[in-house]
Amino acid sequence: MRFSIPLLVGALIASVTASNVQELTPDNFDDVVGKVPAFVEFFAPWCGHCKNLAPVWEQLANAFEHAKDKVVIAKVDADGVGRPLGQKYGVTGFPTLKYFDKNGVESKYEEGRDLDTLVAFITKQTGVKSKIPVKPPSAVKKVDVNNFDDLVLDPSKNVFITFTAPWCGHCKNLKPTWEKLAQWFAPESNCIVANMNADDEKNKPLAAKYGVSSYPTIKFFGNGADKTPEDYNGGRSEALLVEFLNEKCGAQRAVGGGLNAQAGRVADLDAIAKQFVAAAKDARATLLKDATALAGKAGDVAKHYVRAMEKLAGGAEAYIEKESKRLAKILAKKNLSEKKLDELKIKANILAAFTEKEEKKDETIAREKAEL
Repeated sequence: MRFSIPLLVGALIASVTASNVQELTPDNFDDVVGKVPAFVEFFAPWCGHCKNLAPVWEQLANAFEHAKDKVVIAKVDADGVGRPLGQKYGVTGFPTLKYFDKNGVESKYEEGRDLDTLVAFITKQTGVKSKIPVKPPSAVKKVDVNNFDDLVLDPSKNVFITFTAPWCGHCKNLKPTWEKLAQWFAPESNCIVANMNADDEKNKPLAAKYGVSSYPTIKFFGNGADKTPEDYNGGRSEALLVEFLNEKCGAQRAVGGGLNAQAGRVADLDAIAKQFVAAAKDARATLLKDATALAGKAGDVAKHYVRAMEKLAGGAEAYIEKESKRLAKILAKKNLSEKKLDELKIKANILAAFTEKEEKKDETIAREKAEL
């Protein structure tokens, strides 16, 4: 059997442009909505936000392609042929997203418009799982008018919160960084990274109370009886946000997760460690006594200093190098619990105190350069 070239080209184009998003009009709307749950985008062809959402809406439809008999992902041109439907359902802006249950009862969707949030919404409403892999739950605490006082105003918690809007481009750009920040500080029980959809009607009065007039607005609510927030106007890079939160929470977290290189270090014991490495055998005995005496004040981390000194005093000169390499391999794999990784990182940091060289202070370096 032969096919003409135009027919073949037409078939190819049809296969490439086929969409799992169902187009609804006044003629077929009731044939779908009210028969099966439907998630519907009311859009306008000229709308920029609609154009930005379009590829995500296609991905959403593809994710539930296998369950078209259980949930439909659809769209209505509410500024064209579907204008009567837009008017019927009170659409005044674009895009407007509405969920219709199997009985046709509508509800306006006001959550995030990223793929993960949209997928999670459908699964929650219908029980249908998508074809795309499920990501682990977010470490960012979701805040609204109902739990704000219990979480943000808790005097035992430090809370770093973004006030955002689903349509805000800057908020979308910040979201991945905010997610990582929350994950990195998850082990710090008194340091909460949170978010509020301040454009949600029920949250707007509360956001206004705290002076939120643009998005994203970032505020820090410190622990203690006085929960007056501090505006965060600093940079939004991962490094600057981590630095700010470490300072406010008294933490020592690192960009990328885990603890930073200073976690667990004790200045007085660091000084003894440097002396110990260069000291003669008889002097080492005295330094070990000094370190042991300080151990009670320094807390549990002091045992790593004392243990290293005992090994060196006993003739195991290669102990620090071998143990440091072993710990580095374990930490690189990151296949242990956060608590265990933190313990090993602290030990590795303390061993580094025995090998690192004293850095010259800025003024000394400047003086040496001037003398050249």
